[in-house]
Amino acid sequence: MGKYINQNPVLVAVDCIIFGYDGDQLKLLVIKRAIEPVKDQWSLMGGFIRADEDLDGAAQRILLELTGLHDVYLEQLHAYGSPDRDPIERTVSVVYFALIDINKYSKQINDQYHAEWFKLKEVPQLIFDHNLMVKAAMDKIRYQAALHPILFELLPKKFTIPQLQALYEQVYDTPIDNRNFIRKITASGMLIKQPEKDKSSSRRGAFYFKLDKNKHKAQFQSFLNFIPKAK
Repeated sequence: MGKYINQNPVLVAVDCIIFGYDGDQLKLLVIKRAIEPVKDQWSLMGGFIRADEDLDGAAQRILLELTGLHDVYLEQLHAYGSPDRDPIERTVSVVYFALIDINKYSKQINDQYHAEWFKLKEVPQLIFDHNLMVKAAMDKIRYQAALHPILFELLPKKFTIPQLQALYEQVYDTPIDNRNFIRKITASGMLIKQPEKDKSSSRRGAFYFKLDKNKHKAQFQSFLNFIPKAK
């Protein structure tokens, strides 16, 4: 078969947004762009799809080549196709995102493209429309976190209530009343108190908890009802 008549070719790229939590801070992984234009400026992990691969495969390959990360579950977010989003050629970008435990994947990350974690409040200006992509991904995560306990997956098996509260505050970008948070999470029955304490932050320490997987589905929504809307 021949080609379509009177149609201009358009490049298709994939950009990967990787959020990570290290037990204290929610962060974004970015790299230094390796090609012109805007070479050496901060960028998401991106590249063009090859003729012999699908979008999911391209996303996994690009993430591996640019950061060393592999076996990361990537969810497709949105496609960006503004005619002037890339100054070189008309390029449509399909965006994927993931939320990972930084400590679990820390040994995989290489430094070939200067991959670096930034706290969300300190993310530098990114190339093209990448900052808009990050904002859209955060909105999606907030939506998902309001329906499912996905944020618990970022915590270690044993965690403290301050760690849990800090994670929700960073995701929703809003302070949460400490006493109300403790009261609600305790009343939900989702957590199993452990005998040992984390004393890294104070002499008094904070008790460790584990998630009761048999109860969290039934009680999760009532726990989230008190969390303020994101800014």
